[in-house]
Amino acid sequence: MGFLRDLRREFIARPDAYKAEILFKWPDTNIRRRSQVTVEQDEVAVFFRDGTVRGILQPGVSTLDSSEIPFLGDLVDSLTGGNYFKTELYFVSTREFANLPFGGMVDNVIDPETQLGVGLRVFGDYSLKVSAPDRLIVNLVGTRDLLSNDQITNWMRDQLLKVFRQEVVTHITAQAWPILGIAARNAEIEDEVIDGAGTALADYGLQVARMGNFTISIKPDDEEALKKYRRDVQYTKLAGSFQAAAAGEAMEGIGEGAAKGGGAGGAAVIGAGLNMGAGIVASSGSVQVKCLSCGTMNATTSRFCTNCGRALTGTEQTAGTP
Repeated sequence: MGFLRDLRREFIARPDAYKAEILFKWPDTNIRRRSQVTVEQDEVAVFFRDGTVRGILQPGVSTLDSSEIPFLGDLVDSLTGGNYFKTELYFVSTREFANLPFGGMVDNVIDPETQLGVGLRVFGDYSLKVSAPDRLIVNLVGTRDLLSNDQITNWMRDQLLKVFRQEVVTHITAQAWPILGIAARNAEIEDEVIDGAGTALADYGLQVARMGNFTISIKPDDEEALKKYRRDVQYTKLAGSFQAAAAGEAMEGIGEGAAKGGGAGGAAVIGAGLNMGAGIVASSGSVQVKCLSCGTMNATTSRFCTNCGRALTGTEQTAGTP
């Protein structure tokens, strides 16, 4: 059994079952002198000990001997007579890992156009690449103990959301971007998120190569509230005042109710509708007459108050501009 164990240690390579992993840690920290290490073309081998990276092997087949690879001299285990190296060995992929999903709730922001609070969400995918294997091992693996693809990509997703939150919220606040229609700025936001992620991830030896299927959305209830606000604003502009717009909206509802059959209340509804209509006419005039009984403003051509029905004698107060 001892012979077989030593034979296994002579040939070191990433197992086929771990080819798709961003990194693979060799399970043994006692590596026999003159073992052969095979490093594939899309990876490097990183030797790590006592919190520091001692050396990196590039793609190819190497024989582990301090006479051929100088940095191995710092890893010799003297207790074994120099026959073994004491080190952690990581195989780190340098290829691009594409189509990694990310997304979630970003933040609640104030829409500059409406001053309403809106919940923003983002979804998409990105491509991840290791740019500095030594930083990855020291700052992410050594400090945060992240080894598996799931652990690394989950951490990456959180970082991307942080960057997105900072970039988008800053633009919405500083440049008064309206929330409705923000999807039109997707390309600009993607570029800035990639740049921001580059700065945030540099110390961890990672970079976002590209992003895709980038979608910014808002909660359905918030979207409906923003759209209703816009409709109300446009309607108010057309009607001339908020009061007239509200009356017009109410009349529209009355019309719909009448179309469906108002029953016994039809006369009262129609009367209310006529009263509102008179109010709209009154508000659109440049001069109005105030009823002495209820205070309602009426058009100067009105003979009776549109609210209480009292006769307008001509002695009432007038308001408006000639």
